[in-house]
Amino acid sequence: MTNFQKRILTSLIALPLSIFFVVKGGYFLAFFLIFILFAGMHELFSVFKKIKSILLLSSILILSLFSIYYLSERADLLLYFVIGVTVSSDIGGYVFGKIFKWKKLTKISPKKTISGVFGSYFFSIIFLFIWSEFYSSASQVNIKTFLITIIFSTVSQIGDLIISYFKRQDKIKDTGKILPGHGGIFDRIDGLMFVVILASFINYLAQ
Repeated sequence: MTNFQKRILTSLIALPLSIFFVVKGGYFLAFFLIFILFAGMHELFSVFKKIKSILLLSSILILSLFSIYYLSERADLLLYFVIGVTVSSDIGGYVFGKIFKWKKLTKISPKKTISGVFGSYFFSIIFLFIWSEFYSSASQVNIKTFLITIIFSTVSQIGDLIISYFKRQDKIKDTGKILPGHGGIFDRIDGLMFVVILASFINYLAQ
């Protein structure tokens, strides 16, 4: 089985399972997040060597998991939107990067391309239009939601690069093998961690 096939198979299992726990919320989500926490901390102490990296990444992981639970209790639709944008951004970057293979974006992450950046924005915007048909009372995309989508996609991509930077510092390819075709927990939720933190902060200020 190729790495791409493993990636697809893992996504078909992990994504619906993750959505189930997020939608159920409460104790289901709490136990799921605790599992993610322990798996993530295991990766940190197993593969990273620099104490500074471990401390910083563990803080980001804990804050992001707390943010997910916070949003699930106070702004569940915002949480669903954040996850949708982040997943769409990730898929768009992967698909466009594979198909078009334009110039490399940065040395921090050799697999990141300029075409992937456009793909991330394109898929995120597509998701926004689909979302607006189901959850927007006006069923229209406005400037505010458009800008928020672009911001979330941008933060997701930056988050991806930040984690890649720390992995590059310790000469790490993948943080783990728990998700065949994807790598470890940090390889999968790198962008989402930063977006949920931003979203929870925005929601807190809006209260």
